[in-house]
Amino acid sequence: MKSFLVADLKKLYIPPPDSHKGQNGKLLIIGGSHLFHAASLWALKVASRIVDMVFYSSVPENNEIVQKAKEEFRDGIVVRREDIESYIEEADCILIGPGMLRNKKLKIKNEKSQLKIQNLDQINKLKDEGGQTYYLTKYLLDKYPHKKWVIDAGSLQMMEAEWLRQLKGNVIVTPHVKEFERLFGFKIQNSKFKITGQKSKVKNESVKQMAGEYNCIILLKGPTDVVCSPKECVQISGGNAGMTKGGTGDVLAGLVAALSCKNDLFLAAAAGSFINKKAGESLFKRVGPYFNASDLADEIPRAMKELILT
Repeated sequence: MKSFLVADLKKLYIPPPDSHKGQNGKLLIIGGSHLFHAASLWALKVASRIVDMVFYSSVPENNEIVQKAKEEFRDGIVVRREDIESYIEEADCILIGPGMLRNKKLKIKNEKSQLKIQNLDQINKLKDEGGQTYYLTKYLLDKYPHKKWVIDAGSLQMMEAEWLRQLKGNVIVTPHVKEFERLFGFKIQNSKFKITGQKSKVKNESVKQMAGEYNCIILLKGPTDVVCSPKECVQISGGNAGMTKGGTGDVLAGLVAALSCKNDLFLAAAAGSFINKKAGESLFKRVGPYFNASDLADEIPRAMKELILT
């Protein structure tokens, strides 16, 4: 499998000097929960530095946090969960899932046959937030299959793989190995393997097979990321122990979604993985493994300037 190279970043969209506000990407982020506040905010933090406009929708507590942080979020709009459909069509891409709750005990298949979800109001009235994650993700993917989607974290953990087929390739999913296995029902042999030799080949072929089967782009996260579409695959090595911190995956999701607004989705996924790892490596040179997700989000614009503009 070929590796993604610095030269491949030159294919990324660069805002032209004469562009106007709104021309360089509009992203809608749907995420957060009463339990997890920071996850969607990390995605928001990095995305707001790349695209012209971010529409951010979360539970009321998170919306209030973002309202107070307007000094870092000047080019965005906080959207109530019940109003998100008004912004979906305007957005170039939608990121859904960071910080949204899952519920392993929720018997979705039994409940699904009983609930006839027809609108957002019904979903927002569900008491179980894991149920909200499931039905909100399904409802929006069903209703807006023509939009670009990046599906991460809670939505990824609660959804069913069959939902991907209707999106006709307009979707990136960002699992780690366990999420990959749960979503696709496809066991990667020896999931704790080192990324070498025959075991690496098993992993790469598994990702390639599922990308083709479900007509989607998969960014499988790990010490070596694997990015596959139905037509092509690349691998991205790098990173370090500092990137095991909570929230670094949410930063990656925000970065990939922001890049997806103005780029081909396969390129956005591969470039996002590459940039994220390079930013982590740059931090490691300065502070070793002693950095967090916020540090990573701050480092990404510097890495992008060095990698893309020089």
